[in-house]
Amino acid sequence: MIDEVLLEAEEKMEKTVANFSKELLNIRTGRANPSMLESVMVEYYGAPTPLNQVAGISVSEGRQLVIKAYDKSSMKDIERGIYEADLGLTPQNDGNVIRINIPPLTEERRKELVKQVGKIAERDKVALRNVRRAANDDVEKSGETEDAIKQGKKDVQDLTNKYVKKIEDIAKEKEKDLMTV
Repeated sequence: MIDEVLLEAEEKMEKTVANFSKELLNIRTGRANPSMLESVMVEYYGAPTPLNQVAGISVSEGRQLVIKAYDKSSMKDIERGIYEADLGLTPQNDGNVIRINIPPLTEERRKELVKQVGKIAERDKVALRNVRRAANDDVEKSGETEDAIKQGKKDVQDLTNKYVKKIEDIAKEKEKDLMTV
């Protein structure tokens, strides 16, 4: 019974860490990366569609994204979608492709982004602690012996510590990446 609780808690914690990593991809580091545009939705034939389903996104010259629409008639919609995503990026449409130059980050903007990473990390650590609390409640309700319950709670805490450390390590790596000029 306690093993099942631990497995379920570990699965939830793993999802939290994966979500954290995915969310950090949206924070730009001054280098062009196609994942920066993952949140962009384009109005395509009346339906909101992810940008990567209506166009190919590639990186050229390290600081420039090139978006090549599969359907030329959707170029204006793609441009509008990028503006509406409010990413602070300015698309340039030359008729064939849309180019987005990624400006280098200022020192002030870098510090703001580091704070944002810290806030996201803290929010996800709280989520891990909520999983821990729920797992501890399940361990107590398991009907096991007192010693088994005590060991189960210790195992839940060890699991929580492991995943909190993972989030901290990922956040430190992203902060280092952000502060690199």
